[in-house]
Amino acid sequence: MKTLSIVTPCYNEEVNVRDCYEAIRKVFDDRLPCYRREHIFCDNASDDRTVEILREIAAADPHVKIIVNARNFGPLRNTFNGVMASTGDAVLLFMPADLQDPPELLPDFVKLWEAGNEIVYGIRAVREEGRLMRGIRNAYYRLLTRFSEIKVPPGVGDFQLVDRKVVERMRCVRDGYPFMRMMTFECGGRSVGVPYTWRARNKGISKNRAAALIDQGINGLVSFTSAPLRIGLYAGFMLSFASIAYAIINLLLGVILYQRLAEPGILTLIVAMFFFGGVQLFFMGMIGEYILAIYGQVREKPVVFEHERVNFDPPQP
Repeated sequence: MKTLSIVTPCYNEEVNVRDCYEAIRKVFDDRLPCYRREHIFCDNASDDRTVEILREIAAADPHVKIIVNARNFGPLRNTFNGVMASTGDAVLLFMPADLQDPPELLPDFVKLWEAGNEIVYGIRAVREEGRLMRGIRNAYYRLLTRFSEIKVPPGVGDFQLVDRKVVERMRCVRDGYPFMRMMTFECGGRSVGVPYTWRARNKGISKNRAAALIDQGINGLVSFTSAPLRIGLYAGFMLSFASIAYAIINLLLGVILYQRLAEPGILTLIVAMFFFGGVQLFFMGMIGEYILAIYGQVREKPVVFEHERVNFDPPQP
């Protein structure tokens, strides 16, 4: 009997974790009875009743495992740590506690995996969210996939069922801030996509705030594309040529038309000084993001620090 691992990160999801558990259990009981279930809940140091509810579930169901982090390490690190702790023949990298990604697709994913695909990924063809956020997400992923050397279809998230071989390849990637949705394609393997509707959250509110989304987005750009640096290089060339052209035009106007080289250009100089100063600060900050990523990598800290594990086998001596 093959084992399928399901990884669910959670933080203050007391209203959702039981529904998520029941939904996964029902899918296995009704449509995947020939597979062993391993459902790993990775708690990011919740301060509500999430861990208490998970303990109750794990006490009654040995197929449920819990990892409780020492503090909140963010959703990317938390989820990656759960994937690395999984033991299944195939692993669903991300099953959200709020069920925005539909668990009913899991049997379809399994069929495609059994057909020889090492990566079965969901494509968010329809998003049940506001037009503004949908437009921002689509623009970001178009930018990410356009400039990345790794070819990833737009709309792909962490909702992916991957073979154990891919998980072991991912384990070889020493990344202090893993971006899994691109990492699987970086590891390679036969892949196939399944379009679906990304549903609106029914209970509770998202804990992934704007600042965290921006941080995760920058991490994806820094990790898998050189686009920001290339854009800075091209912008620098363009601004340099524009400055030279503007200087030549001012010189000709001053000598031929005004017969002087003083007062008419003062305002332009002030504007140009602030403009180019802002451009320099922007690109210095962008380069700083890469330096920060390098700094975080060379320290080689663990992805997370765990407080405890529940229902895992005891470590070997």
